[in-house]
Amino acid sequence: MDTNQTAYTNETAPAVPAWLNKGDNAWQMIASTLVGLQSMPGLVILYASIVKKKWAVNSAFMALYAFAAVLICWVLLCYRMAFGDELLPFWGKGAPALSQSYLVRRANVPERRYGGQTTEPLYPMASLVYFQFTFAAITLILLAGSVLARMNIKAWMAFVPLWLIFSYTVGAFSLWGGGFLFQWGAIDYSGGYVIHLSSGISGLTAAYWVGPRIKSDRERFPPNNVLLMLAGAGLLWMGWSGFNGGAPYAANIDSSIAVLNTNVSAATSLLVWTCLDVIFFGKPSVIGAVQGMITGLACITPGAGLVQSWAAMIMGMLAGSIPWVSMMILHKKCSLLQKVDDTLGVFHTHAVAGLLGGLLTGLLAEPELCELILPRKTRGAFYGGNGGIQFVRQIVAALFVIAWNVASTTIILLVIRLFIPLRMPENQLEIGDDAVHGEEAYALWGDGEKYDPTRHTTANTEMTAPSPYVNGARGVTINL
Repeated sequence: MDTNQTAYTNETAPAVPAWLNKGDNAWQMIASTLVGLQSMPGLVILYASIVKKKWAVNSAFMALYAFAAVLICWVLLCYRMAFGDELLPFWGKGAPALSQSYLVRRANVPERRYGGQTTEPLYPMASLVYFQFTFAAITLILLAGSVLARMNIKAWMAFVPLWLIFSYTVGAFSLWGGGFLFQWGAIDYSGGYVIHLSSGISGLTAAYWVGPRIKSDRERFPPNNVLLMLAGAGLLWMGWSGFNGGAPYAANIDSSIAVLNTNVSAATSLLVWTCLDVIFFGKPSVIGAVQGMITGLACITPGAGLVQSWAAMIMGMLAGSIPWVSMMILHKKCSLLQKVDDTLGVFHTHAVAGLLGGLLTGLLAEPELCELILPRKTRGAFYGGNGGIQFVRQIVAALFVIAWNVASTTIILLVIRLFIPLRMPENQLEIGDDAVHGEEAYALWGDGEKYDPTRHTTANTEMTAPSPYVNGARGVTINL
């Protein structure tokens, strides 16, 4: 590797060192912003609109809080736990990433520390710290989808930093930061395991310990705004170009391949899921189309820049069908999945899809594409040679991520439960946002039910103390 690369030969300035490539730096900051927009406002809008009206504010706030809390924890401690010097084979040494001397120097990546052949990024450490933060933030927000509409907001506020420290950083260091799975050669191009498998498994585990929604919510949980849900889903899809396109740490050929494959897989999966809905249920579902889109995006993520585009289409087909089967058929036949109330089906859309993508990458990773980005010669099992070993590595990495997330999430929640109830009290579960936050999403009554004067009256709302932030606004009731 040439550590003395020069990006510009005729420009010298304190803010433009010889190693800085403005194009790479601009793309990395754009990619970071795109991934950030997936969470804020993408998933905030998606969560607020896909749930029952009485939980719109609470669901949006869980995402909003996680985004802010993760950023502060990330720069104070967690970035260097995930991408810093080794403390244990699966964990880095935590330290702040706040000093000027640390942030303005050239970014350092694990491939360089372990003798890899990939190019060292041509931009400052500050760009890399923020880019990786957006990945950590969206992981917590995806996890939240499993426990919407019943988790105590105070318990969630404690859970976010603890899970980031004791769960996310372990997976990130092991697979991306130079840990034992990285050194062994396991592949996770942009987060199929670190983000999607982790959030899906931890979400299911958290849903088990928090408990289910109340009976009325489990039986009827219609989205309060399907069109707004589509707006959030659109931001999520478009933002994924930064999600996978930013993984090479440069605006290069592999970045272009990753962006194209990401969109091919998403579109294919959406169409397959929709066709299955039409075949088995007689009509296309908008919510189903969004779920198919998400599974296609999650599935391609671990191999976006490593597989050919025809392979991305195959991954999209499988992503639109296997998670569909797990959600629509296996879920109804499995007593454990029936018992655990995963509100948005994060286990199916992220854990199943992420695991599927990781395994398919072990089969379909193309040797020449792998050479563009990976620090060692790698190939999928379908390309012969030592590709079979790569598939085994993918299986072992998945088992480690699953086991660690089940154990760490369980321990974290049991510790929190000693001090804070994990579940909201019954009166808050019945009322929703107004009881939890003193705020409501809309100045309208009802979740699609008929007008009931015993519930929808001004007298009923006056019993709740007004929010200090809304000037007492509660909407208008019209007696019909």
